[in-house]
Amino acid sequence: MSTEFPLSPGPADLGPADLGPAYLGVTCSATGRRWQGPEPALERLAAAIAREAELPDPVALVLARRGVSPDEAAGFLAPALRDLLPDPSCLRDMDIAADRLARAARAGERIAIFADYDVDGGASAALLLSWLRALGRQATLYVPDRLEEGYGPNAPAMEALARAHDLILCVDCGTLSHDALAAAAGADVIVLDHHLGGETLPPALAVVNPNRMDEDGALSHLCAAGVVFLALVAANRALRGAGVTPLPDLLGLLDLVALATVADVAPLVGVNRALVRQGLAVMARRARPGLVALADVARMETAPAARHLGFVFGPRINAGGRVGQADLGARCLATDSPEEARALAARLEALNAERRAVEAAVREEAMAQAEARGTEGGLAWAAGEGWHAGVVGIVAARLAETTGRPAVVLGLEGDMAKGSGRSVAGVDLGTAVQRLAAEGLIARGGGHPMAAGMTVPRATLEAAMARLEALLARQGAGRGGPRDLRLDGVLQARAAQVALIEALEAAGPYGQGAPAPRFVLPGHRLVFVKRAGTSHVRLTLADDSGARIDAIAFGAAEGPLGPFLEGAAGGRIHAAGRLEIDTWGGRIRPKLRLDDAAPA
Repeated sequence: MSTEFPLSPGPADLGPADLGPAYLGVTCSATGRRWQGPEPALERLAAAIAREAELPDPVALVLARRGVSPDEAAGFLAPALRDLLPDPSCLRDMDIAADRLARAARAGERIAIFADYDVDGGASAALLLSWLRALGRQATLYVPDRLEEGYGPNAPAMEALARAHDLILCVDCGTLSHDALAAAAGADVIVLDHHLGGETLPPALAVVNPNRMDEDGALSHLCAAGVVFLALVAANRALRGAGVTPLPDLLGLLDLVALATVADVAPLVGVNRALVRQGLAVMARRARPGLVALADVARMETAPAARHLGFVFGPRINAGGRVGQADLGARCLATDSPEEARALAARLEALNAERRAVEAAVREEAMAQAEARGTEGGLAWAAGEGWHAGVVGIVAARLAETTGRPAVVLGLEGDMAKGSGRSVAGVDLGTAVQRLAAEGLIARGGGHPMAAGMTVPRATLEAAMARLEALLARQGAGRGGPRDLRLDGVLQARAAQVALIEALEAAGPYGQGAPAPRFVLPGHRLVFVKRAGTSHVRLTLADDSGARIDAIAFGAAEGPLGPFLEGAAGGRIHAAGRLEIDTWGGRIRPKLRLDDAAPA
């Protein structure tokens, strides 16, 4: 076994349902959680990977947790898109859609793009707009207003677009929009979507969706931008067959695919992992004016990592659809003008600040409601009068993160409640919401495994949420809970070097379905602790050899972790968190992003 970066094994946790020992004996940490460590079988597989693939022990353990065998390790660490990208024609209606799109581009037909107002929809629209621009073509962008029109195509908009266009592309929406698409008389309609389909398809020339009921589910993890990218691969193939040259550069569009994949919480498995890896490399070139401008207003000083896509770019792009002009995000991503990009990014930054203020007020009330309903069961939910439709989804995400259960947050207005839900790993929320719609407990609803939207009559709200909770509990929701913190092993500060962190990053990117590895620094002395700003805590930890590592606990001052750290100054603690490379001030050094701690 490699010993360059030693990984110290600790007691194996047997899961929350058994009576086995908690990891390092921590049954109630500073944040009230029970620690779970790697199972013995996982450690044995990791030892085999480390030995046969000659990898550091911590990296081998990450690969073992991802189900990678020793002979697959090398390929996993260097995923090749050409090997993982499926033939687009494997999706139903893809060839019809690609041929029609290629024909419209060649002939200069009038094309409209109807896009959802979130990051996935905006990135999908930007993909198409960029591809068409490379061919010397333009298209009309239409993004519905969240408050006035709601999610997805609506009949008045589709009717108006059909009068002025030959082809309408519905991206990240449309699979369940039967009446709206029927209103688009006179124009061909293509749906490029990933939301769960119903028993029947809408009246469209083509519905390309890996989550159609007649698909095999092999590509169900794709977001809409991933579907659009495959459609452009197929469209390029059609253009090549027609003798069109030069063809648009598709690899240069992968930054948009990566952004949407992470921001839409798509699982980072299979081709998604390769798309994000390649997309991050494209993004590091700073060639897309919109992403450059967004990075600049966010004061990013490093090349983007997967976490930046979800927590830096995502909220800013979404801000237009949440509390401002719905098409701002798509326009920012699609523009090739640095001046326009800077103006749009500044506007999105201001709207994001406004969104945070609105969100904070709704989040406080929603958390209070959820706590009052109790922390047991398969669902956390809350509803309030006049809650802004633009923030209920992100509040649901915060509620799911805090409670470890699927969460739904709704705004009450008149006789209806409209809102969004977010799920947790392994629990399919979208299917459960569709079941509610089929049973008549909600007026409408749909989504995908990790997110869903719904409209619920006020009169059936309590019954609908009770039924949803029962459906989710059958899938295992609520069995673990936020008290369980999964850990990947033990490290000493002297082993947490930049080279190890780079090796761990090679096993990424990390996100939904591929959580970033979290290690424990056991029995380290807390030699420095100080609050940073109003809510964060900075600290320095030292092992028995004298090696030190700086750490930061974001938001810790607002909860139990901050006071614990301040009270433990000078003593020894177990510190759990994720390793990162800190480049602040031009220096490159390791840093721990602290998630939890416990007395040593």
